[in-house]
Amino acid sequence: MTSPAVSTRALPHPERGEIRLEGVLHALSDPMRLRIVRELAAAGAELSCSHFDLPVTKSTTTHHFRVLRESGVIRQIYQGTAKMNGLRREALEDLFPGLLDALLAAAARQADRLGSG
Repeated sequence: MTSPAVSTRALPHPERGEIRLEGVLHALSDPMRLRIVRELAAAGAELSCSHFDLPVTKSTTTHHFRVLRESGVIRQIYQGTAKMNGLRREALEDLFPGLLDALLAAAARQADRLGSG
């Protein structure tokens, strides 16, 4: 039995204490980034970048993931050739109690109101 390959390609992430409210709010102010976060929250698991079907170019998609990672909203790790994305829910809840759930609920209500699911 062989063990899975371990990647040495680590991506930089802010430490929990470095996550700033204004950075999180900025990251979530963009509709595409909010869509990514909503999908991650709904899945409740890590998802690969290729899972997301965003109506933007690949380079723009990469930019959105980088903003989310650098703000501390998501954690990205390589698993083989796939870059996996997961919400940093625990860190965000510890730092800003109720914020993520409130934003996700508000985004869902807006999507229902505007019919954009």
